[in-house]
This record gives sequence, structure tokens and C-alpha cells, in this order.
Amino acid sequence: MLRKDTGLITWVLTDGKAGDELQALSVTEALGITPELRRIKPRPPFTWFMPWGPIDPRERPSVPDSPLAPPFPDLLVASGRRAVAYLRYVKKATSGRTYTVFLKDPRTGPETADFIWSPEYDRLRGSNVLNTLTPPHRISAGKLEASRAHSDPRLAHLPRPRVAVLTGGNSRHHRFTDEDVARFIRRLTAVAETGAGLMVTASRRTPPALREALMGLAAAHEGFFWDGAGENPYVDLLAQADFIVATADSFNMIGEAAATGRPILAFEPSGGHPKLDVYTRALKAHGVVHPFEGRLEGQPYEPLNSTPTVAKAIAEGFRRHRHALGLPDIALSLETP
Repeated sequence: MLRKDTGLITWVLTDGKAGDELQALSVTEALGITPELRRIKPRPPFTWFMPWGPIDPRERPSVPDSPLAPPFPDLLVASGRRAVAYLRYVKKATSGRTYTVFLKDPRTGPETADFIWSPEYDRLRGSNVLNTLTPPHRISAGKLEASRAHSDPRLAHLPRPRVAVLTGGNSRHHRFTDEDVARFIRRLTAVAETGAGLMVTASRRTPPALREALMGLAAAHEGFFWDGAGENPYVDLLAQADFIVATADSFNMIGEAAATGRPILAFEPSGGHPKLDVYTRALKAHGVVHPFEGRLEGQPYEPLNSTPTVAKAIAEGFRRHRHALGLPDIALSLETP
């Protein structure tokens, strides 16, 4: 992959949304790069016309503290609707020298960037577009193996089978009603009563009522609940899990779980997102995801991880791009993940 000692200037450009930034950072991490984080903050009326309109002129490169302040990058990885105009701006300002990467459908066509990753459930296709079932993320086989070799001592007392419980929360499309909370806890209780070891984590989006119920459940059954104290055990939970229960409100969370090769039991809160429904149906067809009905089911499968595939495609495209422009080669070393 791209080595850190090449002098390569790389930007990760987003409006700061956690999911977009996570995917972009996962790709640069897989390339062995430490990027500069560039966060844009466009304001109305310019946001009204994004992704098709121009950048907010209050963030042009000549303005103090501009997110586009030069020197411009050799490699730009962007994600999120609002980042599209800024990617186009850099591409034009560098006369195409910057190799531009966009993650997800920019809605402005495949010619928007030099390389685009888009999930299979989106319709975007093109010679420069790579479509995969799961999104790129930061959970690698190496990290899982390292965690299994040196497991978190906070999990040592838990019996097998161990069940990682990955809990999302309310969003624009999903809402955990009182009935959803009661139904989720009821089904988790049924699993705990079989003697399984629960390893529970919540997110910033988890509503307080659900968080408190999960804490009480873990305490009642001598499970583990991460309350934010100490090192985040997220990778350890995935590595130690025999089964994974995940709330079906996050593409990234389910994609990360699929990298383990362990059966995923999906709990669906109220609401929904058509693309997320298509995504989970595809994973169900592959035998990866199963509905969570309060019992453990499913068999191990070959882990799904698109991140190395996406990173390799970017590295190869970047090399071709520089060669076509007559630019000096930047050392590439493609490695097996």
C-alpha cells in the first residue's frame, strides 16, 4: 500500500459526519497513510444547491482557516453530499493533478471523481466505479487476530457462547419506541437466560431508556456493559463474539460485524431506510444476517471485508493516474491484508 515515508499529501474531506469520516479514514488507514482531516462547514444558501452547486465562497482557499488551504493534496478522499463541490473545486484548481476519490454515490455522476466506491444497492455504475456489498471500515483481520491473541481481561469471566450486542439508536430514519426497547430487552433476556455471555456496547445515539435497560440487563446476568470508562473494547467484543446482535440502523455497524465471520442477528427498530433494507436482505441471502427473535442461530461464514479491495483499487488507480500525467512515481507496495 502507500507508505507514509513518500511525502504524499493526502486529505480526508467531509463535513464531519461520523459515518462519512469513518469510511474515508478506514481507506487511508488501509493504504498506510495518515491524512490531513479537512472538515468543511458550508452555510446557506450554498448548502441548498449541494451537491450540484459551488463551494461556499467563505471557505475558498484564500480565506483564513479555509479547509481548502494549500498545498493541495496528491490524493483526496471525500465523502458526503456537501463534500462534492469541494472535491470538484480541488480537481479543477490542480488541473486534474490531484487524484480524487469519492466514497458513496455523489449524485452528480461517475465523472465527478477519478475513483468512486459505491455500495451495490446504489445504481451508480461506471468504469471508475467499484461496487461492493459491504462498506469500507476500520475492522481488519489483523486487528481481530491481535485481539484474540491478547483478549481484554474485562471479558475473561464471560461464558461461551459469547454474544456481542452492538446498539445504535435514534436517527433520521429510525426511532426506538418504548415498545422497541421492551421487545429488544425481552429478546436479549431470553438469550442471557440460556447462559450466554453478553458483551454490550451502546453508541452516542442510543436513547437513555435503552442504555439504562441494557446496563441493568448486563448487571443482572453478570455480563459486560461498556460504560465509557477505560479503553474502548469494540474490537475485542467483535473478536471474542460467537454471535453478534446488532440493531439494524447502521450500515457501518453491520458491515463491521460481517468482517468477523460470525452470525449477525439483526434487530429492527421502528422506521426504516429503503437502502438499508436492501442491504440487510442481501446479507441475509448470503447467510450472514438473520432476524433476531430472542435465540441464537446461524453458522460461521467466510468474513466479508471490502476495505482491502477498495484500498487496492485506489492504489492502482493512483499509480495509473500519475503515470498518465507524467508525474513522478510515488512508491507503492501492495500487500496482502
